[in-house]
Formats: sequence, structure tokens, C-alpha cells
Amino acid sequence: MHTMNNLEMQQYLFDLHGFLVIEDVLGREEVAHLNALIDAQNLPPPEEMRRIGSAAGKAPAVPGFLDWGKPFSDLLDHDRILPILRFRLGDSFRLDRLYGIQMSKGMPRSILHADYGATASGSRARPGEFYHLNDGSNPDGFVVVSWSLTDSGPDHGGFWCIPGSHKSNFKLPQAISDTPGKYPVLVTPQAPAGSVTLFTEALTHGTAEWKGEHNRRSLLFKYCQSHITWSPIRVQAPDGYELTPRQKQLLADPADPYHFKRSLFGEAEA
Repeated sequence: MHTMNNLEMQQYLFDLHGFLVIEDVLGREEVAHLNALIDAQNLPPPEEMRRIGSAAGKAPAVPGFLDWGKPFSDLLDHDRILPILRFRLGDSFRLDRLYGIQMSKGMPRSILHADYGATASGSRARPGEFYHLNDGSNPDGFVVVSWSLTDSGPDHGGFWCIPGSHKSNFKLPQAISDTPGKYPVLVTPQAPAGSVTLFTEALTHGTAEWKGEHNRRSLLFKYCQSHITWSPIRVQAPDGYELTPRQKQLLADPADPYHFKRSLFGEAEA
């Protein structure tokens, strides 16, 4: 859809739904190369290892799947995701953690959850920790960027969510949490291989049962404003190749934006 490449439209839809799918970000050759690099890791099957290439959250600090080749770090600051991250997180943000997800047919869903707002486990969310929009910017919280390396969507499974729930003032009803298939509020957006899905962690979301004949493969990068952190463990830079200055800044320790962290976009706009 040509409108999905229009920044004004992308910002509107992200704000409206709490997530955004941008198709055709990666070409077939790029997707095939990333999949080949993952294949070369000889990982256990999805039934034995659902989450792959994790970094941050548990000691020791590791690069995760960034260690599998430069094409993975090229996704860190891909030109197609930066405008939406800037819209949501401001001029100075950082990568907090990353991991991949693989699933095979019949693997069950995960629980529906949100990290901020009424449905979060810490429901007494402090100001700024759930979705607010002020003066055309929204400089707090976490945004997840999920790269699809295989097709996902209503016919297969994958990321699912309740659109608009990032703005809800009421906790997710237990009935929906227990039996989400009974309620039409859940959406599994179409996300073909090569597409990218961005969503706020304030959105009620999870992983649907995988029904596809092929395996699911997604790479998740979790970003936040530069002074925020979820884990005391950093994502470590890979050893086998050099990161760009901007990529190095994305992996640097947390610090206050503008005072200790410069803009990722050069001169910060007023």
C-alpha cells in the first residue's frame, strides 16, 4: 500500500491502533540471506527453543543474534523504521534488548499482556509510562520492532493484539485473557516476509497459536528513550565486525537525552 510509506499516514495509524505494519521493507534476497545466517547456527527446533538469539535481561551480557552477521546489525537503524521510532521516542533513544522467535505448527499462544497502563502487572503505572501524546510527539515508553522473516498473519499466526488498547483506562477482562478466541477484539495483522511490525509496549499483545505449515521466524528489537532501561544487562556489541557510530550509540548505557546523549539524527530539531 503506497499510503503506508507516507510518514503522516504511518504516524496517524500508529497512534490510532498502537501498532503499524510496513510491508516490503526487506527484499527477497535480504530475507533469504538472514534466514541462511540463522540456519547456519544449527539451532534446536522451535519445540525445544522458542526464543533465539536473546540479548539483555539475563547475565552475562551478549550480542545475541547480532553476532550472527552484519545484516542483523543493519536492521538496528534501518531507514524505514527510524522516522516512527523518532515520532514515538524522540531524538535520543537506545536499544534495550533483542531476541528472535521461532515457532512450528501447533505451538500454543502466549498470554496477552501489556508492559504499561491498566493491564500491566504493575497496574499503578507512573506518569509517562503509558501511551500519551503531547505536542505531536510521544517521548516515553518502549517500542518493539519485529522483522518478519517468514509470512505471518491470520492464516498462520504470529503477533496479535487488541488495537487501540494502548489508550485504555480499564484492565483487560479476565474472560478475554482466558479465552481470547471467543472475542472479536483480537487482531493478527498480515505481516509477509520482509515486512516490519512496530508496536508500543502499552498495547495489549501476545503471540497467537502458530497454524502455518512453515515455521515462524521473527526478529524483535526493543527500543526506549535513552534514559530508560528495563534490564541492568546491556546488549553487547558483536566482535566480528564494526558497528556504525549511530549503532554504537544505540547500544550505549542509559543516560538523559540531550544532556548526556546527543540526537541520533544529527542536530536536534527545535
